[in-house]
Amino acid sequence: MATLARLQARSSTVGNQYYFRNSVVDPFRIKENDAAVKIQSWFRGCQVRAYIRHLNRIVTIIQKWWRSFLGRKQYQLTVQVAYYTMMMNLYNAMAVRIQRRWRGYRVRKYLFNYYYLKEYLRVVSETNDAIRKALEEFAERKEREEKKANLEREEKKRDYQARKMHYLLSTKQIPGIYNSPFRKEPDPWELQLQKAKPLTHRRPKVKQKDSTSLNDWLACTSARSFPRSEILPPINRKQCQGPFRDITEVLEQRYKPLEPTLWVAEPTDELKLAREELRREEWLRNVNDNMISRLYYHHLSSSRSMENYIQKLDRLYKENRR
Repeated sequence: MATLARLQARSSTVGNQYYFRNSVVDPFRIKENDAAVKIQSWFRGCQVRAYIRHLNRIVTIIQKWWRSFLGRKQYQLTVQVAYYTMMMNLYNAMAVRIQRRWRGYRVRKYLFNYYYLKEYLRVVSETNDAIRKALEEFAERKEREEKKANLEREEKKRDYQARKMHYLLSTKQIPGIYNSPFRKEPDPWELQLQKAKPLTHRRPKVKQKDSTSLNDWLACTSARSFPRSEILPPINRKQCQGPFRDITEVLEQRYKPLEPTLWVAEPTDELKLAREELRREEWLRNVNDNMISRLYYHHLSSSRSMENYIQKLDRLYKENRR
């Protein structure tokens, strides 16, 4: 009780002290709250920054591993492509080498055979030598013939000149200009004139006038009215000389087969011929066309049933077989 009385006596003082203490603590409470907020913000900032640094470090590690994986994969692809390229180049080089060897062997063996070409060139050279020799002989022979022809032409010309100047021939009484008495020997032209015959001039033919009457026409067409040709001397044919080709080759070249043009080869009535051929083929295929036409006409005219039609068809077939 004494304690209660004592506490009651001190109750007013305790209330004042409580109010005073609370009034004193309020400014410090705001200050402490601000300090606590600052401490919490700093701590949380440090915590967030540490977490961000941790995330950055983890992301860097992940990126490093991922980029290394992509790099290794790309490097493997590059190595694989390079390996395939190297192998293809090697295969192509080997294929080119094989093709070169094979083509060289084929060309040397079949296309440009050295020994065959050598033999061919030898035969060609021998043939050329033979042909050249034959041509030289032919040229010499032609030259001799040409010289002979020239000599004959000169001889004929001198003979004609001698016949033309035959009146200058010397006689027993009067010597000619080529047989001068002051020479020891006569001129060669004198001997030529002695051998030659005098030149005779042909009489010009008189042209007959055109006859208009029937008698004149009959007279001019008679056998006696036509001039008779003189008998010609026999022809001294010389033996043909020279390198001649085979007669079969000459005949093949002379009588070539007919090579008609497209206009001549193709018939102009091709459409008509085709229609006739088609009509002929249809007629050959239709063996029983008369029988079928008769049955069809009978069926249309009488219009009976199908059974009667088939029976008549069988009967007509048996009759045709008989």
